[in-house]
Amino acid sequence: MKRILVTGGLGYIGSHTVVELISQGYEVLIADNLSNSRAEVLDGIETICGSIPEWVNIDLSDNEKCKLFLKNKKLDGIIHFAAFKAVGESVNNPLKYYQNNIFSLVNLLEYLKENRACNFIFSSSCTVYGQAEDLPIIENAEIKTAESPYGKTKQICEEIIKESSVAYNLKIIALRYFNPIGAHPSGKIGELPIGVPQNLVPFITQSVAGIRGELNVYGDDYPTADGSAIRDYIHVVDLAEAHIVALERLLADNNESNTEVYNLGSGKGSSVLEVIEAFKKATGEKLQYKIARRRKGDITAAYADTKLAEKNLGWKAKKTLEDALKDAWRWQKNQM
Repeated sequence: MKRILVTGGLGYIGSHTVVELISQGYEVLIADNLSNSRAEVLDGIETICGSIPEWVNIDLSDNEKCKLFLKNKKLDGIIHFAAFKAVGESVNNPLKYYQNNIFSLVNLLEYLKENRACNFIFSSSCTVYGQAEDLPIIENAEIKTAESPYGKTKQICEEIIKESSVAYNLKIIALRYFNPIGAHPSGKIGELPIGVPQNLVPFITQSVAGIRGELNVYGDDYPTADGSAIRDYIHVVDLAEAHIVALERLLADNNESNTEVYNLGSGKGSSVLEVIEAFKKATGEKLQYKIARRRKGDITAAYADTKLAEKNLGWKAKKTLEDALKDAWRWQKNQM
């Protein structure tokens, strides 16, 4: 049985990936310091999978603690989710993001340098592209200056990965996510951020549930058909499954270079206002919103070209926007 460390494994994408790993026969070790997650997520994982993976509460950006944690561990792979990810917060507190996101990666790469048989999947982001000139975005698109410190940390981390993978002969795949939404169809795990949600869909569901007030649509003056920003929304279960096929590519030594990069998205752009209408149609719920000023760090539009992932990984998103919104609402209702 292959043993996989999932950092940030109690978080949103991490927990769904843990479920997919366990369901496919992997032994999972979770590292998560609960900075934006809850220990109760383990209960949901147990309900779905019938077992509870081992979990260690640790801050991986702490070099000494990370070394002690990884000492003498035999791992076949690491899937690294543990990072802060809110664009707006990163603008207001950039040092928090640079310290956590970069240091945790470097500490894990130190382990890989000494354990080169261990494969590494890095959780990257479409924010590395900045505001791309051409849509859909392909993997070799020009990397422009990121619009936020969060995006810059992902750019820096990818550079560190590329240089380290060559210097130390490591096997790494970086997955550039677009916008994960939805929840496990069981309704047992989903997106439940601590504090006010920074992402659109959990704010929608919490607003409809009466937890939050009126939804803010940040900007109606973008150069898009309806004036609201466009993103590529992908169901989190589709995203989780992509991590498994990427890991299996490395385990089978099928990678063509030390570091490979893949876009993960639906390949379709949807505006904020379109998502709101799709939610109302998918759930039958009413939703109140108001137009607010644009947020710093937000770009106009981004959606993925996923042909490379289809070709090399044999992966393609299967679930629709409506599927994701129904699952997100089911998860939210289970919290009420």
